[in-house]
Amino acid sequence: MTHVVVTGSTKGIGFALSRELLRRGHSVAVSGRTQEAVDEAVGKLAPEATGGAEVVGLPTDVTDPAQVQALWDFAVVAFGSVDLWVNNAGVAYTMRTIVETTPDEVATMVGTNMLGTITGAQVAVRGMTAASGGQVFNILGGGSDGSVRPGMGVYSATKRGLDMFTKALVKEVDGTSVRVGQVRPGILITDGWLREAAAHPESVSSQRKMVNILSDHVDDVAPYLVERMLASTKNGDAIAWLTNGRMMKKFLRGGKDDKLARYGL
Repeated sequence: MTHVVVTGSTKGIGFALSRELLRRGHSVAVSGRTQEAVDEAVGKLAPEATGGAEVVGLPTDVTDPAQVQALWDFAVVAFGSVDLWVNNAGVAYTMRTIVETTPDEVATMVGTNMLGTITGAQVAVRGMTAASGGQVFNILGGGSDGSVRPGMGVYSATKRGLDMFTKALVKEVDGTSVRVGQVRPGILITDGWLREAAAHPESVSSQRKMVNILSDHVDDVAPYLVERMLASTKNGDAIAWLTNGRMMKKFLRGGKDDKLARYGL
């Protein structure tokens, strides 16, 4: 059994990853911003656990190093060790230009996406180094490969920065008992994306065809990502869902399924 911490896991891809881990018999510590969100997630996830796996949760502001350290300590007390730490917590405002993005939105994305991941990685690597080793995966996202997408300037900048950070950390832990990797989950229809879509229906209309071609539901992607993370034995492993081959198949299919209809859009 693997003992796992997934940050930002009360909803979206973090929740789906946690559920898939529990279904495979691995214990998971989830985190979110509020006690209410954590309690709700734990309640929903508990019935999914198999083979003696457990799910526990702790409210955590990933921009606060003390709270991130508390999450590590909490998981160690609950499980005895942490073998896998997934830095997933993130915030995305993806339907406005750079100059339209408010100072609060900029601060939230930079703080959560970059500082939260950096802090999580620091805490996990220190803890794993002091123990028997382990693996850290940073969840990247749109723009981490250097591509520029309309409305995603600030968000993409944070994810591109995390690509560089992850590659640097890979080099720093090389030869130790700790391994570091990155995950590019593709273009997912998440709670955050749906929130943005509700506020900007005109953008949904203009992007609908491309969204239907390239996007995926989190439940469809999580099993693949979890399988790859659990099987990983390589420092510097890079896991990607939306590969060139998969993208080509999507374009050939032409977005025949209206993926947004499920959400009333």
